[in-house]
Amino acid sequence: MQRPNFSELDEFPFRRLARLLAPIEPPADLAPIDLSLGEPKHSPPDLLAATVAENGHLWNRYPPVTGTAEFRAAVKSWLDRRYDLAADFLLADKNILPLTGTKEGLFLLPSAVAGMQSVQGRSLVLLPDPVYSVYVGAAVLAGLEPRPLPATRETGFLPDLSALTPEQLDQTLILMICSPANPQGAIASHDYLAQALALARRHGFLLVLDECYSEIYLHGPPAGGLQVAQDLGRDCDRLVVMHSLSKRSNAAGLRSGFIAGDAKIIADFARFRAYGSAVQPLPLMAAATALWQDETHVEENRAAYQTKLHAAKRMLGNHFRFAEPAGGFFLWIEVDDGIAAAELLWREAGLKVVPGAYLTASPDPNGDVGGRYIRIALVHDEATVIAGLERLLALSGRLLAERVD
Repeated sequence: MQRPNFSELDEFPFRRLARLLAPIEPPADLAPIDLSLGEPKHSPPDLLAATVAENGHLWNRYPPVTGTAEFRAAVKSWLDRRYDLAADFLLADKNILPLTGTKEGLFLLPSAVAGMQSVQGRSLVLLPDPVYSVYVGAAVLAGLEPRPLPATRETGFLPDLSALTPEQLDQTLILMICSPANPQGAIASHDYLAQALALARRHGFLLVLDECYSEIYLHGPPAGGLQVAQDLGRDCDRLVVMHSLSKRSNAAGLRSGFIAGDAKIIADFARFRAYGSAVQPLPLMAAATALWQDETHVEENRAAYQTKLHAAKRMLGNHFRFAEPAGGFFLWIEVDDGIAAAELLWREAGLKVVPGAYLTASPDPNGDVGGRYIRIALVHDEATVIAGLERLLALSGRLLAERVD
């Protein structure tokens, strides 16, 4: 296989968006509303800053790569509660490793896995498309071949696993799935995750589940990979999941998450990270520990997002072939041309959104994957979100989104 060329990768979506909108002046009489970036705007819980302050005496200590016993125990307890795991299903010292945010884990894991002798000869990293650009960069920097899998309206906004051939699966090193999905908000069912894990075990690849939006949902908590593994009656073989405090606790700046699952993968990844990865300082890890132990702020945060998602459904339910997201905090809005729509919305409404084409990794001649879409992040307060959606609706006719199929 010819090594992929990192220099040929597209830029991050937000750099492309900045370049697209730079020549355009938004209306002078409208305050701009930025619904492009998925950065939480809800306030973080007070216990974050309080716990950091209480542990200020630890700033002079080097933190361990594997984190503190208290952190791993808090994560295990949360996973046990959240996914109804048996007490002995996970071992805190073997199945859990802290991360400086899931972005770090998602980016470094393919490089670590690619160096393991047991997986040599495999070159494919299967990715959902639309895709988080870090997945693509991670594959390319590891010398692997990213293979986008269309996740369209027709496939329920998740990759169609039944369309994968045995030949593809035998060449696969990693399958990455995000649930709830960014940007479409689709949730992988228990059966879907079971199918993915069965394929991983049958064909010898690693299933990586990005579950960072798992605590933001409308109608019920999403199934998780660890829960499915337990229900299948086996351990975490061929499976890892990643979680973060960024969305769950509005603590994106804390840079705290974890990876859990296959004990061999966790051990190898810990060894890999020991050589150069950033390790979370102990006062911050103490705060992360406290956040994983508290659910009150999570429930309040989820309720705030649910209010905005319900408002979006009321306002947009009869427009844009609106597809209600089951989880996460994005809207995936179908228009005629996502790039043209982003330009129009900025020029005439001062509303900043991301063209779906900037989130795709494969040719998309019909726009089914992302070209006909824009992504809207419901991260601001309810009044700001509603104001942004009103501006979107005011231009709905010109966005040519009312399709006749």
